[in-house]
Amino acid sequence: MKVKYVNPFTDFGFKKIFGEEASKPMLIDFLNALLPENNPIVDLQFKNAEQLGQAEADRRAVYDLYCET
Repeated sequence: MKVKYVNPFTDFGFKKIFGEEASKPMLIDFLNALLPENNPIVDLQFKNAEQLGQAEADRRAVYDLYCET
């Protein structure tokens, strides 16, 4: 049997591990381990990671993860 490994330090790996609805509990645990303990995250929603500018001349942003608590 071949073992599959996803490197979390690559863009693809980070998105694959933390960027899917099924991995939401793991993402919440990860963020709570990094952030101060006084306001822990209990739930979050995945949002569209691509943010377009208001006008055609505006820049756009593409996030690895874009969430709202």
